[in-house]
Amino acid sequence: MYSLKHITSLHNPLIKKVFLLKEKSRERKKTGLFVLEGMRELMIASRTNYEIDIVFYCSDIINEAQSDNFLKSFSPEKLISVSNEVYKKLAYRNTTEGVLAIVKSKDHLLTSLKFNHKNPLVLVAEAPEKPGNIGALLRTADAANLDAVLIANPKTDLYNPNIIRSSVGCVFSGNIKMGSTTEIVSYLKEEGFKVYCAALSASKEYTTVDFKGPTAIVVGTENSGLSDEWLQNSTQNIIIPMEGEIDSMNVSVSAAILIFEAKRQRKLNT
Repeated sequence: MYSLKHITSLHNPLIKKVFLLKEKSRERKKTGLFVLEGMRELMIASRTNYEIDIVFYCSDIINEAQSDNFLKSFSPEKLISVSNEVYKKLAYRNTTEGVLAIVKSKDHLLTSLKFNHKNPLVLVAEAPEKPGNIGALLRTADAANLDAVLIANPKTDLYNPNIIRSSVGCVFSGNIKMGSTTEIVSYLKEEGFKVYCAALSASKEYTTVDFKGPTAIVVGTENSGLSDEWLQNSTQNIIIPMEGEIDSMNVSVSAAILIFEAKRQRKLNT
């Protein structure tokens, strides 16, 4: 055992705190804390300089061979062992690894956005609401090594447990910023981005436009698409031709197609 403390009661104040943080977005925003479950996710968060407040683990579940060095990297004061019963009540996943933590959230303000080079490629998602879609967008952005993901008019707490789970930790490794549509449109214009909006009207086929300069690919929700403000400020609306009966795809699938076309063009340009 690595910790100085062991909890067996569901009525313990710290355990009650975990439940609150898991279930209440308001509590996460008020405290600036969230719950993170899973060894891989915890390792990514630690590696990307998230401040880990408390680590809970269950000796009956955790793979000690894999976790030994990792848990020893925390001071004993930050480690708390819990009983199997307590951990199973805390765990969000059906299959779990026996470790979860309370972690401090980071600043995601648009004003803190920085790039490492002068030709960035970014994804903008306006008002995404479904955690599964947001997680999938973040995984795609990570796979493509995008320079940033900008969430306009966010409707869902970024540290929602479902987003963390569906992003498989990419919520921690990505350069994610948030702002209103007006703020992000203004930023992109000031920084000289070409803005390509995925839309059905006044659109060109996505393979015919030039993604090689500073580029923002903008996607909306599957139900309502993009707001008029985006369409009015678009460099060019783009479309993925549909050859079947439906006229749209899941937003994360559409974003992936557009992003990797942009990556393909940029590789040809090097």
